Amino acid sequence: MIYAVVQLTVTDPEAFKAYAQKAGAALAKYNAKPEAMSAEPTRIEGDSPLPGRVVLLSFPDKDAALGWINDPELQETHALRRDSGTCDITLIG
Repeated sequence: MIYAVVQLTVTDPEAFKAYAQKAGAALAKYNAKPEAMSAEPTRIEGDSPLPGRVVLLSFPDKDAALGWINDPELQETHALRRDSGTCDITLIG
């Protein structure tokens, strides 16, 4: 199992709404699932900008996570996420 930490600050709610409608199918294609989500993350240390939301995704393995982000069929979905604001995704595990 590997995890992806998604930190997102939405600046275009319409683009994010369009992304949210497609995100579940994109994750399901790679047997990924959201483990935890927060639209109000709480900082307990540090001073970097706090994202508007944080999602912890699980994938069966690193290949699945990389397949999800690099899948040519999902590039339109990923573009909607990127267009919705700022986003950082980090793999851990």
